[in-house]
Formats: sequence, C-alpha cells, structure tokens
Amino acid sequence: MSGRERRASIRCPIGLYPRQEEEIARLTQAINRTRTAAEKAPWAQELMEAVDVLLACERYDEGSMDCRLCRNFSELRRKTAALVVKAGHLDDRRRS
Repeated sequence: MSGRERRASIRCPIGLYPRQEEEIARLTQAINRTRTAAEKAPWAQELMEAVDVLLACERYDEGSMDCRLCRNFSELRRKTAALVVKAGHLDDRRRS
C-alpha cells in the first residue's frame, strides 16, 4: 500500500468494532479455507455470534455514519453466514 492509499475504517466511539473485526476476519478466513458447505457451517455459526455482538451494541447512534456502516456491514455478514449455515445443513442431509 502506498503512502497515498488509506484503508477504509469505521471509527467506533467505544472500540467495539475493531475488536470484533479481528475475530470476524479470522472466522471469514477459516470459512474460505474449507471446501464444503458442511465444513464451513460451524465457522459461519461462530461468525454469526461475533457479528451479533456488533448488532447488539447499546451505543448505536443512527446519526453516526460510522455506526450505520457498522450496522449495515454486520447485517450483511450475518445474512451471508446464515446462508452458509443453511447450506451446510443441506449438505449434511444430502450426504446422509
């Protein structure tokens, strides 16, 4: 990354987003390393739990762009993880 490029970041007033983002990134990598939906499902379940921490933030401020971005990204991640979990259950049934 050059000196001119900046990473986009969400500025969380209570520091919750950066703490959870580390865990979310770790879980996303674990999901991406696995091959089958059934293998991905447990990691996706953990990802949903990590995202739920952000969605439950008591300091959410609708007037803050950072809070809205955090909420929107978290909702999208949760929906995606839920689809992976569902696919994992379908994969399990197909193999049975």
